[in-house]
Amino acid sequence: MKKYAWIAVSSFTLGLLLAGYVFLYRTEKAPAPPDVFAQAASPAPAAVSNLFGSSLPQEKTTLDFVAIAEKMGPAVVRIEAERRVSSRSQGFGDEWPFGDDFFNRMFPQPRQKQPESNTVPVGGTGFFISADGYILTNNHMVEKDVTVRVTVTTTAGVDYDAKIVGADPGTDLALLKIEAKGMPFAELGDSSLVKVGEWVLAIGNPLGMDNTVTAGIVSYKGRSIDTQSYQDFIQTDAAINRGNSGGPLINMKGEVIGINSSILTSGFGGESGNIGIGFAIPSNIAKKVVVQLKEKGRVIRGRLGVQIRDLTDGMVKQWNLKSKDGAVVISVESGSPAEKAKMKQYDVIEQVNGEPVKSGDDLRFKIADVQPGNKVDLVVVRDGKEMKLAAVVDELEPEPEKGQIASPEKDIGVSIVALTAASARRYGLRTTEGLLITEVRRGSEADRENLQAGMIILEVNRRKVATVRDFDDILKKTAAGDEVILLVRQEADGNSQDFIATVKVR
Repeated sequence: MKKYAWIAVSSFTLGLLLAGYVFLYRTEKAPAPPDVFAQAASPAPAAVSNLFGSSLPQEKTTLDFVAIAEKMGPAVVRIEAERRVSSRSQGFGDEWPFGDDFFNRMFPQPRQKQPESNTVPVGGTGFFISADGYILTNNHMVEKDVTVRVTVTTTAGVDYDAKIVGADPGTDLALLKIEAKGMPFAELGDSSLVKVGEWVLAIGNPLGMDNTVTAGIVSYKGRSIDTQSYQDFIQTDAAINRGNSGGPLINMKGEVIGINSSILTSGFGGESGNIGIGFAIPSNIAKKVVVQLKEKGRVIRGRLGVQIRDLTDGMVKQWNLKSKDGAVVISVESGSPAEKAKMKQYDVIEQVNGEPVKSGDDLRFKIADVQPGNKVDLVVVRDGKEMKLAAVVDELEPEPEKGQIASPEKDIGVSIVALTAASARRYGLRTTEGLLITEVRRGSEADRENLQAGMIILEVNRRKVATVRDFDDILKKTAAGDEVILLVRQEADGNSQDFIATVKVR
């Protein structure tokens, strides 16, 4: 019994010694366990940019603003235009958002009076698009009707007189030309490839600061500001201020993908400034416009002759349409290509020449791109059934003209435009001949005689007038202080009344 007890004690003692050896010796030789807190605190690998997972490695583009600015800067020019303006109070010009009556009520103090007709300088930006001196800029900078002179200054400090080759109010683009060769020019890129979030640079002359470069990103594509223009703006947060108009918006390849046109501001008139929202006309639109401006001096657009609007959820549901893509016809003009093609009210236009129509604006752009006289194939949905129609588009009437001052030398205080059958239809007038008054300047002789915008001058000194030059010729032969006798027509509610007015010439 003692023998077995001794064996048990000996075995137990050897077991303890063996266990102690294994525990102490093997633990000392084994690697230490990882410190999870130290690992969490260690820097993440450079490739990891997501808290919840590693993104795939991507090659990053090296952004070289300096190289782009040096490459594109010489192609950008300063533009100064002398514009004829109506009588206005000094200091605010066309930017003042309220009328003179508002100003008089709020600030009852004398203001310096300007002549009835005057010129003011307007500054902005443009850039060369060819080595032989063609320059792209904004139409609102160099409007034909009111601009008397345009001067272009290069980065080398050389001044040139510029000719207005053509202008398009619908896209706010204008093409100028100077007599020069070997000029540095910018390349128009493909604006359809622009992506929201990509870097862009704007170069221009904001607030008179020549060749200012600002950087930002594309913040939106396809922005529509109004329903009358043919623009599909690129929105950017690159700093754009007054004076940047007409300058290039440039991608990281050194290509112009937009022409800076307008900004949203936080103030009024001259006090307004950049708040990070600017708009540029896409270069792909500019490419189409430039060709027509160079060849014809204006842009000729197709017309279908319908009034349209975007589809609503209610229309899609009631008419069992597949989606909100398309444009619904709300009216068809009499005698128009649409009427001749048997198009009807409530038709939903879904395709033009095989291309899907996304919206009303998309339809306007597609029809505008068709040259007058060409046929378009249309797919419409009428009463739930798909139909095919064909129409031969005609020419869209040009933008409404701005009135011209009757004579720069002798004036009675009105701006006028010649009436034609087309323009009378545009203005909703029954009279198709004579001179339409578009503006009466406050305090002028015409204002004192109670002439108003919308009235029609039929005769001057008992002579019929059909053009602005007819009126101008008569005024030139009239001595300052003498009167001219006007036969004036006023239309209202479908009725018209003629009366005689006498106005002194200044």
